[in-house]
Amino acid sequence: MKLLRTGPMGQEKPAIVHADGTYRDISGLVGDLGWETVSPRSLDTIRNSDIDHLPVIAAGGRIGPCVASTPTFHCVGLNYTQHAVESGMDIPSEPILFNKAASALSGPYDPVTRPKDSQKLDYEVELGVVIGEVTEHVSEADALSRVAGYCVINDVSEREFQAERLGQWVKGKSAPGFGPVGPWLVTADEVPDPQALRCWLSVNGTMRQDSNTADMIFSVAECISYMSRFMRLMPGDVIATGTPQGVAMGMDPKGWLVPGDVVELGIDGLGEQRQEVVEYTA
Repeated sequence: MKLLRTGPMGQEKPAIVHADGTYRDISGLVGDLGWETVSPRSLDTIRNSDIDHLPVIAAGGRIGPCVASTPTFHCVGLNYTQHAVESGMDIPSEPILFNKAASALSGPYDPVTRPKDSQKLDYEVELGVVIGEVTEHVSEADALSRVAGYCVINDVSEREFQAERLGQWVKGKSAPGFGPVGPWLVTADEVPDPQALRCWLSVNGTMRQDSNTADMIFSVAECISYMSRFMRLMPGDVIATGTPQGVAMGMDPKGWLVPGDVVELGIDGLGEQRQEVVEYTA
């Protein structure tokens, strides 16, 4: 299933993409797509329903983030070999974990605001994972069974905030709008191998990132299993699994985003995003 949320910010309705391409309102089945409703039972409720007779949502409206809220927005850093190289950092021997603020969550076509005082705005196409069950100490063999679905993420980053100030990466990752997620939550049954997906990103029509999740240092299953050793993963948690080479930070000269730039990105079978960069206004 391809699930999404559509409508003005704060008023989104959950929907399913019907076989005829229309969006069908599933709010009567699950309320919304959040931590309470991405469990296997809730997804089966949608899957086993007669969606042919559900209300059609008019096309052309705003698409919101494909999850209504997330308990924790997890991230894995330096998870592609060439991205670690272009960043001037050692290949990690175990997954590097950090977080984005959940308030960074945004829609896949919402504008990206360059924060006040920002000079080094960057992009990162990433495979997103949405957890569907409470998960602790799960084995790699069982890790993917805890996944509700997959989505496209742009892990927008401010590199000076992230790397040139004291403290952790989170402050360079968490400005409002720094977490475009969607357009769809594609349920796990439609993604038989998350390690075989092309991911790409362009800026103003020029391709900058073009890779495949097969190049991850640590697979999705490894990342989930590893994370579950140190924390309890909760339904609705989002995991951004790392980005391939081609980020602005790795270019010479640097390719920082500026207002007016248009970023487009996508992953096989998971849809595409498009964001215009705008300037901060008080």
